[in-house]
Amino acid sequence: MKSLYVILVSLFVSCSLYAQSTLSGTILHDNLVREYSMYVPAVYDGTTPVPLLLNLHGYGSNNLQQQFYGDFRSIADTANFIIVHPNGTEYNGSRFWNVGFFPSTVDDLGFLLALVDSLSQSYNIDPKRIYSTGMSNGGFMSYELACHSDRIAAIASVTGSMTTIAMENCTPTRAIPALEMHGTADPTVPYNGATGMLGIEQVVNYWVTNNNCSSEPTVYDITNSNETDGATAQRFVYSGGSNGSTVEFYKIQNGGHTWPGAAIVIGTTCMDFSASREIWRFLSQYDRDGILGYEQLSSTNTIPFSLAPNPAANVLQFKSAQLFEQIEICNIQGQKVITYLPTSTECAISVEQLPRGNYYLRAIGKGHTYTQKWVKQ
Repeated sequence: MKSLYVILVSLFVSCSLYAQSTLSGTILHDNLVREYSMYVPAVYDGTTPVPLLLNLHGYGSNNLQQQFYGDFRSIADTANFIIVHPNGTEYNGSRFWNVGFFPSTVDDLGFLLALVDSLSQSYNIDPKRIYSTGMSNGGFMSYELACHSDRIAAIASVTGSMTTIAMENCTPTRAIPALEMHGTADPTVPYNGATGMLGIEQVVNYWVTNNNCSSEPTVYDITNSNETDGATAQRFVYSGGSNGSTVEFYKIQNGGHTWPGAAIVIGTTCMDFSASREIWRFLSQYDRDGILGYEQLSSTNTIPFSLAPNPAANVLQFKSAQLFEQIEICNIQGQKVITYLPTSTECAISVEQLPRGNYYLRAIGKGHTYTQKWVKQ
């Protein structure tokens, strides 16, 4: 990582064009001085609101390294959005985001939202188009923002995941479009998960369920334009979610713990596409209300059924204002554990056989899907 830092500092010194538009600052949050840098494109003139992208570094890295490694600056120059690169705090000499890995009480969630507020006082930022992305630990932190802040329009994670505890405590209040990019040979954040860390397909399924997307994705093979990089990729698109939301997943066969298309190649890096370009393509489709231009039907703003008791131990009573075609109960990983075909607007669903924990009930019918969280005692 030190050698990477030297390379990036050299690039920073030589790129005077970017230096002219790169600003550094600090804010005080929870009695800690927190650092950040930001990139303001030359096309920004302050007359119209522009999107804000949080670009979060990985564990042991920092904001300067992320600025060059997961680089969005040339994209911002034409798309006209502001990029902020915050710094995490240090644990044993390494910078990190507090998502539950370490014995830390640092409130990074509060810091990032306070940083958004601070920047919004000086720049004309569109409050409905605030996005978060990040590498590794920065991807974990982006999921934290999606779980606990209604202010984030959409997120993207590269080589990140979610901890088991983070998923259990995740309480999104709406559909939040999410994109994951991950290599099957990632040695740092294993594709199939590790102790306390979820497998990538579990994470994807969680957001598919939360967003009410179709469980059957459309699969695209990414053209293997670079046959010497040692990796190939597929793109999975889960569509049909609430407010036009989707979940996308780039599965990189044999990919390592790397940022696809990065200018600096570390390990097995897929060079068949640019992660930064694909992330912005995905994020920029959405604002906080859903896909841009999407008109939400008023009938979908309220869940037209009730569940009782909640928590439930043996039987879950379902009462609805309409007859649904199918009821599905999914576990926290998004896997269906019960499928029920109702014959009336009131039914009793036996849940005695399910292990204790958090679940989702999904009601499907008349062109709409509704989801509500419930707890098995």
